[in-house]
Amino acid sequence: MTAFPQHRLRCLSLLSLTGAACLLAAGAAQAQSYPVRPPKLVVPFVAGGISDFIGRVVAESVQEPLGAAMLIENRAGAGGNVGMDFVAKSAPDGYTLGLATVGLASNSALQSRMPFDALKDFTPVIGIGSIPSVIVVHPALPVKTVSEFIALAKKHPGELAYGSSGLGTGSHLVVELFSAATNIKLTHIPYKGTAQAIPDLLAGRIQFMFDFPTTAIQPIKAGRLKGLAVTSAKRSGALPDLPTVSEAGVKGFEFGTWAGVLAPSGLPPAIADKLTASLAKALENPATRNKLAQQAIEVQVMQPQQFGTFIKTDIERWKHMVREGRLAMLD
Repeated sequence: MTAFPQHRLRCLSLLSLTGAACLLAAGAAQAQSYPVRPPKLVVPFVAGGISDFIGRVVAESVQEPLGAAMLIENRAGAGGNVGMDFVAKSAPDGYTLGLATVGLASNSALQSRMPFDALKDFTPVIGIGSIPSVIVVHPALPVKTVSEFIALAKKHPGELAYGSSGLGTGSHLVVELFSAATNIKLTHIPYKGTAQAIPDLLAGRIQFMFDFPTTAIQPIKAGRLKGLAVTSAKRSGALPDLPTVSEAGVKGFEFGTWAGVLAPSGLPPAIADKLTASLAKALENPATRNKLAQQAIEVQVMQPQQFGTFIKTDIERWKHMVREGRLAMLD
């Protein structure tokens, strides 16, 4: 075999190094100029719900550190899959991002036919935090405590209906976990977002929800709904008079819906780093944290690698529950 000439090897090495340097320089220049127009944050649920609230707070607070406004686009449907599928199939240029929630992980575990791969089709940007749920019932329902609610549900199996933001979303799965923990049967009515379900609850067309504080606080304070308990490990500062579900008798029960930002797979590292740094700075802002805390949202910033590992672990958690028979597949 003829040996490859050494001078050609040296030239190729120099070309490779030059090419790599050019790519790095191009990436750095791209990051310096990014963004040249407002990036879009896709919220995969209807306006007015908890995800929409988080998205709008984040979009507003990141404007200064990022150097551009961030626009919100609501793309609801299929428990969040419609919006996240749009993100997964968008150009990886930093101008289309998605607000991911627990539904991304649960849908991946509970649906056999997903339009995207939650681990391969996204670039993790940042984890934002978690949100507890609050059990709210229509005032006409003759219960004042979690124990009374459980007793009523056992007396009338399948007659108590609840709304959620869709199959596989946090507001659906928390009730499934609660019904499994308390051995009660409940009827699920899925909506495109909890903001759409609340009017039906206020009108008595459904009897209860595990809602988010964002939409539950005001109706509770106004007496239009009754709050029974929160699903967090500790009492919520937004609703300090309500016990936790564990305190109310379902020992050890705890649930929180997480949220974070993802981009399409293949996002240039320089742009990814700029987005992560800008969002982290926004979430460190006391004013931003205060806005989120008023709705019982606990900021827990996760860097990209940590956030990606967290999503993978959460998918496995839901798969494990299916294997144990605690949850059924959704398709």
